[in-house]
Amino acid sequence: MIAWGYLLTAGICEVFATTAFRYAEGFTRLGPSLAFAASGLASLILLQLSLSGIPLGTAYAIWTGIGAAGTAILGVMYFDEPTTTMRLFFLVLLIGSILGLKLASTN
Repeated sequence: MIAWGYLLTAGICEVFATTAFRYAEGFTRLGPSLAFAASGLASLILLQLSLSGIPLGTAYAIWTGIGAAGTAILGVMYFDEPTTTMRLFFLVLLIGSILGLKLASTN
């Protein structure tokens, strides 16, 4: 169970990393650049820790899915990214796929 906690936290750190990356402006801004590096490193370390109880393929798919879905949701909520029907449909499909992988996991 703790492996899933690591994986969820890794995904959240990935969302922080991509958001900081947006503000880093080509790594010319120190604060966002350091936030990107720290949260990206934390994400990878937590992903590695999750592998103690979750198969690599499942963990990687869920980790990238959390990062992609979380970043897309933040983009819609805070950065005025488009909310077309197709985009929202596939975002829901992605989140459903993440949940499906968790439910299908034997760990």
